[in-house]
Amino acid sequence: MLARFATLAALPLLALAQSSEPVGNGTGVDENGKYEISSEGIRAHFIPYGASISNLFIKDVHGEERDVVLGFDNASYYEVDKQHPHLGGVPGRYANRIMNSTFEIDGEVFEVDANEHGGLNTLHGGKNGWDWRNWTVVAHTADSITFSLMDPDGEMGFPGDVISYVTYTLTPYDWHIYMSAFSLTHKTPIMLSSHTYWNLDGFQNPSTPLALNHTLHLPYSGQRIATDGILIPNGTVLPNQKHSINDFWSSPKQIGANFTNPDMLGNCGTNCTGYDTCYLVNRAQNGPYDWRAAPVATLSSPWSGIQVDVYTEQEAFQVYSCGGQNGTLTLKETQGLFNDTSRPRTVQQNGCVVMEVEDWIDAINQPEWQREKRNIYGPGDAPYVLEATYSFSLNQEAKNASCPGGY
Repeated sequence: MLARFATLAALPLLALAQSSEPVGNGTGVDENGKYEISSEGIRAHFIPYGASISNLFIKDVHGEERDVVLGFDNASYYEVDKQHPHLGGVPGRYANRIMNSTFEIDGEVFEVDANEHGGLNTLHGGKNGWDWRNWTVVAHTADSITFSLMDPDGEMGFPGDVISYVTYTLTPYDWHIYMSAFSLTHKTPIMLSSHTYWNLDGFQNPSTPLALNHTLHLPYSGQRIATDGILIPNGTVLPNQKHSINDFWSSPKQIGANFTNPDMLGNCGTNCTGYDTCYLVNRAQNGPYDWRAAPVATLSSPWSGIQVDVYTEQEAFQVYSCGGQNGTLTLKETQGLFNDTSRPRTVQQNGCVVMEVEDWIDAINQPEWQREKRNIYGPGDAPYVLEATYSFSLNQEAKNASCPGGY
């Protein structure tokens, strides 16, 4: 049964790999160890380490191509700099945090690698989580790439063998993500995400190197998960009251709009000002819906005019305003201002924003939320699946400001 299940899981990707042809040089890899895919109005680079996106190029209202995600210039550096903050990778086997680094399945308690806050909890699957490992490229075409990872039983303390596939595809102005994971031998928690860091100005806005001027709208997120001082859920769901610091649902607002509000202190953990918050995505009241029909989030920059609408079937959305950045992470050669020596070529605090599509965080330790069918998977179950589309356009207000009278 196990062999049959594993074979069925792998067949579609094996067939795709056999039918794919490499692009670029003979191996499809450029001189920096990156794989490029492209479509009209969009091109991107990916690397096997963490199945990570390392570059994403979009033209702005000024007609300039901006690299709007964080990463390193060379793929080899991801393994050298072990302090990198999960740049563009796929965290797993279970994304976000696990309280006390333990969980229970069918009466059995499992202890997983406690890699954060001095051993108080697990973050993104432990110190050897999926975004710290080299994935296998099983398919690469001009507009798509697929990675695969086999995660063995007991790795980081998680039970059972799990095989996962991640496919990134570009179509005109859109980046599509399809993630799947199959539990082969034991019930186990699975929750993935894309841990991409965004700055829609490519750090080239002469007025600011920060992302606090980016406008965010979360139209379905009138609630958020309450957490303690180290961002562990306490089981409570809180309202994002209209016009409060966590209200991004009633109307769009800049990420930094409320940073001077005293209520912001502690909003992202003890003594933290900003956001590291899991917002819930409430669409069920409208009846059956097509997740591709309306975005759960919109992020835009008034300077570059680049706007990204995020579509997903996931039911939670983590926003992190990069309060942990401290100016030590170097910008890529494709980013920043080269004629301004007064500005360091590093990522400053609040210089970016992370948007993670995922399920309710640490739901494996909150059984009253009744999320087990979206968090626990066993042999014979349907696979874990995550789908998302990041759709790019130019914000109309920015277009009008840049080109009075239109194009």
